[in-house]
Amino acid sequence: MADKEPLIKIQNVSKRYGSKIVHKKINLTIFRGEILTLMGGSGSGKSVLLREIIGLEKPDSGHIYFHGEDIVPLAEEKLIAVRKKIAYVFQYGALFDSLTVEENLAYPLREHTEYSDREIHERVLSTLDRVGLEGSEKLLPADLSGGMQRRVGVARSIILEPEVILYDEPTTGLDPYNTKQILKIIKQNQEQGATSVLVTHDMSSIFAVTNRAAFLRDGEIRAVGSAEAIKGSSDPLLSGFIHGETM
Repeated sequence: MADKEPLIKIQNVSKRYGSKIVHKKINLTIFRGEILTLMGGSGSGKSVLLREIIGLEKPDSGHIYFHGEDIVPLAEEKLIAVRKKIAYVFQYGALFDSLTVEENLAYPLREHTEYSDREIHERVLSTLDRVGLEGSEKLLPADLSGGMQRRVGVARSIILEPEVILYDEPTTGLDPYNTKQILKIIKQNQEQGATSVLVTHDMSSIFAVTNRAAFLRDGEIRAVGSAEAIKGSSDPLLSGFIHGETM
């Protein structure tokens, strides 16, 4: 469980694309060690908020503090240091098709560390073991199932041992087995000290790992609370979304 130490603070963040309002002065605190799920229908701004947290997009106004430092005004070269501590797991893995699994995982290590080839190889093997893909290091992404590709994407994101992991729709389109594997990895990462933020539509299984959830609707956070409180909410829009009755 989270120890209630604020790690990321989102303050009065607003964002729009032309006439479309994505965020209206959003405020949200993410605590160290928790698993926080961002819920909401398509176009509610969940993935945009993830990208703002890692600096891939900048809000029109507001602040995003990581370890007390506002990352919004940071130049790209300063954001590189932030991205060593905050990892982003893309929805479909975003692997390099022409590289083996090992080469995909080794890439961030070669870019951001001074590890020897032997140390990189050992780190790759241990990380693949963490996600249940030992023995797959010589395969190409095309040799893997969709679920296995997703797990390789997670492995590459955690290989630098980030403090925060952002998951964009980690279980979308996966069969029950691979969904269970991804959720198991998310929980294991928490047990090893990582803070996780998930964007998802998958209400059927995500509450198995979520500590808190925030519900985005019409550019605002309509509700935020423990998984139990969110599931038991009397808000008709939130309840309808969870049970698949509203978007």
